[in-house]
Amino acid sequence: MTEREIEITSFLRRIGWDDAARQALADDAGYRSYQRLTGPRGKAMLMNAPPGGDQLRSPQAAAYNAVAHLATDCRPFVGVANHLRGLGLSAPEILAADLPRGLLLLEDLGDDLYARAISAGADEMQLYAAAIDVLLALHAADAPRALPDGDGGMHVLSHYDAGAQEAEVLLLCEWYAPVVTGRALSAAARDDYVALWRHYFALTQPAMPVLVLRDYHAQNLFWLPERTGVARTGLIDFQDGLLGSPAYDLVSLLEDARRDVAPALAAAMLARYCAGARASAPAFDETAFRTAYAVAGAQRNCKILGIFARLAKRDNKPAYLKLIPRVRACLRQDLQHPAFAPLNAWFGLHRLLED
Repeated sequence: MTEREIEITSFLRRIGWDDAARQALADDAGYRSYQRLTGPRGKAMLMNAPPGGDQLRSPQAAAYNAVAHLATDCRPFVGVANHLRGLGLSAPEILAADLPRGLLLLEDLGDDLYARAISAGADEMQLYAAAIDVLLALHAADAPRALPDGDGGMHVLSHYDAGAQEAEVLLLCEWYAPVVTGRALSAAARDDYVALWRHYFALTQPAMPVLVLRDYHAQNLFWLPERTGVARTGLIDFQDGLLGSPAYDLVSLLEDARRDVAPALAAAMLARYCAGARASAPAFDETAFRTAYAVAGAQRNCKILGIFARLAKRDNKPAYLKLIPRVRACLRQDLQHPAFAPLNAWFGLHRLLED
């Protein structure tokens, strides 16, 4: 038995779940892993998130995690989850925790991930409309600056600042470009890319930032039809949440790296969000928001191309390479916005978006 397994067994014994059957679930793209527990007390989810975060797999990740504001323990998850639940949203209840050891026992939200529920016949339009309404409710609430972390302290939310965005888009240069071209980008090409992006980052810094969950898509949303209103959408994977543009999570939902979202559905949901935002704030500037949406989409998709290449090359998860064509297509679409003519030309020069 490994030292980590001893810690998990001890945690479950302390909280009275040591007699539960444990079923391993698929790991996410980060360092966390999950198990479903089934026993006399019902069902629950065990989150195993060893303190230290992604640098446990790669010591070089420490600097990136810091500048990109990524969680390195469970405390941010606890803080954001409790905040979301306080807004009437369906984040999982924290049933028990050993924060120093990175272990959480969570409410089990079931198996009906949006992607799975839609494949089984659920009304796609209804589910996506419900997800849009969650974002509208979240963005209408005051954005928290700090949240109780469950351990007597406060988790201070970082801003999705230009430093974080630059670190993310540079993943494309570091990991994606060598995978698709077989060679590293030149220093001059990299410098040109960064200079272009620094102009765009200002367009994603809103005067009134909102809580950005950062991984808001069909593989992280659960359909809970027995609940009502905005509580019908279950939320997970928000430990990296920070303060930023309301466009970001909308892009995450509608330019999904893992499933196709029909253009008509995406357009309808973008229009639904804009109508709801205007109803909540009559001064809402739809033209500026749609520009921020395009910028957030391009920035996110550059990041994801880098992350998927890194997962394949560094972390030996080659399945992520199969998702790259979809993300590349989304990025090509984002770059059609008139504001992106210079960046689009850079990608064409370096032949990085060819299938």
